Amino acid sequence: MSTGKVELNVWTHDPGYVKTFTEYAKKLTDAPGGRYDYTLKFTNADSEALVTRMISTGAAGRGTPEMIGIVISVFPRVMADGIGEQLLAPLDDLIAPVKDDLLRTAPYTIDGKVYALESDTCLSVLCYREDEFEKNKIPTDVATWEEFAEIGARLHEKTGQSLGMVSTGDNTSITNQYLQLLLQRGGGYFDRSGQLVLDSPEAVEVLEFMAKGVASGFLIALPDPYGAPNTAALKNDKLIATVMPNWYNVYGLQANVPEQKGKWKIRNLPGFAGGGHISSALGGTGFAVLKDKPGTAATLELLRQTYLTPEGQMVRFEKGGFLPTLKSLYNDRKLLATEDAYLGQRLFDVYTPAAADSPTFYQSEKLSVLIEALGGPVLETLQGKRKAADAVKEAVAAFKKNGG
Repeated sequence: MSTGKVELNVWTHDPGYVKTFTEYAKKLTDAPGGRYDYTLKFTNADSEALVTRMISTGAAGRGTPEMIGIVISVFPRVMADGIGEQLLAPLDDLIAPVKDDLLRTAPYTIDGKVYALESDTCLSVLCYREDEFEKNKIPTDVATWEEFAEIGARLHEKTGQSLGMVSTGDNTSITNQYLQLLLQRGGGYFDRSGQLVLDSPEAVEVLEFMAKGVASGFLIALPDPYGAPNTAALKNDKLIATVMPNWYNVYGLQANVPEQKGKWKIRNLPGFAGGGHISSALGGTGFAVLKDKPGTAATLELLRQTYLTPEGQMVRFEKGGFLPTLKSLYNDRKLLATEDAYLGQRLFDVYTPAAADSPTFYQSEKLSVLIEALGGPVLETLQGKRKAADAVKEAVAAFKKNGG
């Protein structure tokens, strides 16, 4: 279908995407000379469940959506067994005009082709309580993690407070916190070709750093960054700094401690003395289009307009808070002047340099195998029961043993 009325089924786990796609579909429909008159029908459910349903309906040959949002950690499921190539439309022609300007295509690439577009750059920054830093005379411009850890250990001994957290709950939470710092240090799980690169000096160094931080009290051990124990630590001023992606401002801080408005600030991460980046990334959702359907062309146009144009990216930021994935927009005057009401600061003073120096995350269809192999050894190291080097080697061995 090249013109006219079109009804598209969109599957997503987050109401934020409902707002942005609804807004832009209406904008395109109302535009003079618009090619399509869009009607969108949304299905909201857990991302894992939606991908399971897409695979089963795809095998049956009916019932698939026109577009689906796939959480970054779930995307490896469509990398396996040729599922992505069978069901999804490759987007390389769509992104060609802005390819050199587009951030975060690597996590959604299969055999060199891009099959989903990232919704948010998910830049990891340091969130910190400005009032508590002032009270405890903690500098807000500490240059290195090593120095920050020393300050955190002294603070914990004095007040019982911590300047960061590690997760001790499920394997995904445990490894996510580790992954953020590992990527920042210059390490990773996989290389461009999907081969495991975990067995590295950086992987050992970061895990040792985290374990020492827990032992000193610099880092507090909590089940995850979102649940009741974490909220209690924030409310009770026990956790006064944490490394999390940009979306944590809304989903973590504003949602759980709205009364602390104006007390939190963000900055780019302290660097590791041995090198790496000033930022990291965690999370993300890629939107993919199902191929060979009557509405495929119209869906590709909706995705292009919403995700690959400056106008669409601005709507997504304004309606859903999603950071641009076009590098050039990080120098946009309007965005540079944007001040966040909760944080009380200009966001892009932090996000613009962060976007220019954020690590690349490469995926593998074996990601779930690695998470299961890595979770236990990381947890035992954080608990002081295992050396970091042994934990990494054990995880690598378990990964290979279980089909990695």
